[in-house]
Amino acid sequence: MKLAKLFFLLFSISIGAQSTWQPAPNILSNPNGQRFDDVFFLNENLGWAANGYYAAVYKTTDGGLNWTEQLNENDIPGGYYFRNIEFLNEDIGFIGTLNGTFFKTIDGGTNWTEVTNITPNPNALCGLDAVGTSTVYGCGAYFNPAHIIKSIDSGDTWTFTDMSSYANGLVEVLFLDELTGFASGSGADGGLILKTIDGGISWTEIYNTNLSGEYVWKLQTLEGNTDVMFGAVSSVGGINGKLIKSIDGGVNWDSFEAAETEIQAVGFITENHGWMGGHTTGFQETLDGGQTWNDLNIGNNLNRIFIINSTTAYASGTTVYKYTEDTLSVEDLSQEDNEHLDISIFQNPVETNLEFTINFKSDDNILIELYDINGKFVKRLSRDIIVQKTLKSYNFNVSELASGTYFIDFHNNSGRSSLKFIKK
Repeated sequence: MKLAKLFFLLFSISIGAQSTWQPAPNILSNPNGQRFDDVFFLNENLGWAANGYYAAVYKTTDGGLNWTEQLNENDIPGGYYFRNIEFLNEDIGFIGTLNGTFFKTIDGGTNWTEVTNITPNPNALCGLDAVGTSTVYGCGAYFNPAHIIKSIDSGDTWTFTDMSSYANGLVEVLFLDELTGFASGSGADGGLILKTIDGGISWTEIYNTNLSGEYVWKLQTLEGNTDVMFGAVSSVGGINGKLIKSIDGGVNWDSFEAAETEIQAVGFITENHGWMGGHTTGFQETLDGGQTWNDLNIGNNLNRIFIINSTTAYASGTTVYKYTEDTLSVEDLSQEDNEHLDISIFQNPVETNLEFTINFKSDDNILIELYDINGKFVKRLSRDIIVQKTLKSYNFNVSELASGTYFIDFHNNSGRSSLKFIKK
């Protein structure tokens, strides 16, 4: 009888173990709805997380159970925003920022130095990808001009490529080997994906969403089958974002509507089972390749999903999350609303002048664009670089607009938000 009960218990445990998304313990949960912009792992145990607004780096050596803060904004004064983090090996790694500076470590993150041996200096880095033993690619930024940087000697020297003829802004690079890879972002006609087969010397556009203002924000290839690719499309004007999927290496693409406008993170463990998320949602799960989605009611402000294998993954959002069979016993405290820009519009409806103020709480980059009620791009109103905390006033003449309802889209370092106004 005892043996039967023991067998039943072991059998129940073996069939009941199932990975779920949970907040990682012993790491900062961001106040004010801010987020970790990136997470990167060399293996199941060794990884790093980059906090965006608070400019901090955390390292784990035990699979995210414990984290050590290696760097914070007090160590490198200057108001940096950390967008991404990438390592070539246990020692050599890089941090991309949105402030015209990026950093390198050669001791696993204990010390960081500014990279200065590149001309021209990139205005920002939104994407980094290390491939092989010594090759690193980077791209930037969500704001123009678009560019690619590359090193073939572990970051000792760099080349810079102006990509403005291909895109307005780039946010992601993903390489299969030292020569073949992809870059994604936004162009004049919509969110796009570019491909190179010669190490970035030449590029070909292989996908476009054909809706101005959209971005292909993140890319993923399926572990074990790089012909299967996924992309997260961040949209505008209340239009839902999308999952895009290719099963032939990017030649043909299918598109599936997602659960919110500003979709950014994407990660799949099989061709059909995966997740997406963005600035206003947590993990949205699909079991049928994106045709339907289920809200898991965990997570918020997601920017990266990093797949290790079929049972383990990590994600960056308001905190760091782990997909695991283990029970981490941490309450998810990150369901609060994200802190968007503090914007005050003076008058609505508007007859001639569109006037508003933005209370910038730190240095920032911002794109201000105009869309009609259907999400169609009308024009860019401003590309502004904010160098310090300030309350700034804006005034745009919109007398030429036809009467109707419009969206003002605000895209800054922390995300996107929009205001609706009526033109008399």
